[in-house]
Amino acid sequence: MSLAEVFVLAIGLSMDAFAVSICKGLSLEKVKPKHMCIAGAWFGGFQALMPLIGYFLGKSFSDLITRYDHWIAFFLLLIIGGNMVREAFGEEEHVDCAMDAKSMFVLAIATSIDALAIGVTFAFLRVSIIPAVCLIGATTFIFSGAGIKIGSVFGAKYKSKAEIAGGIILILIGLKILLEGVGIL
Repeated sequence: MSLAEVFVLAIGLSMDAFAVSICKGLSLEKVKPKHMCIAGAWFGGFQALMPLIGYFLGKSFSDLITRYDHWIAFFLLLIIGGNMVREAFGEEEHVDCAMDAKSMFVLAIATSIDALAIGVTFAFLRVSIIPAVCLIGATTFIFSGAGIKIGSVFGAKYKSKAEIAGGIILILIGLKILLEGVGIL
């Protein structure tokens, strides 16, 4: 997987955090740069940490199933992307304006669970993990900070569109991995 492909994946992964950040921005009375940095640090940090954990988990058993790794990667990305698209059409989530550690920790975990599965996929694909997690973390940091500002300016109008775009990106990456694995691409 090239760095450009990891960047596209990072954009897809960051969409959940971006959508939650938009909601946080909506709920804040006055957005300050510190709010943008707090969201970026929590979401970006967890989006970097979770694939790293998944990578090491996947490395422990990747040799046992390398014959099927492209199928596993495809199904994981299909499920994650499909859930993102489904959630975009679901019931509206309510996010309060709290930026304390407890609130942000819960949201950071919730928005980065899919990144854990991506880390397992990285182990199967033998992705260089340090540059990948740094790129994912930095991309999510930027998108989350921007989401806070966008939420305060434009509102919930873009939340579902971000989730749909992120889900479609992950599904397309999974399809590409599958087609490469079976020799079509």
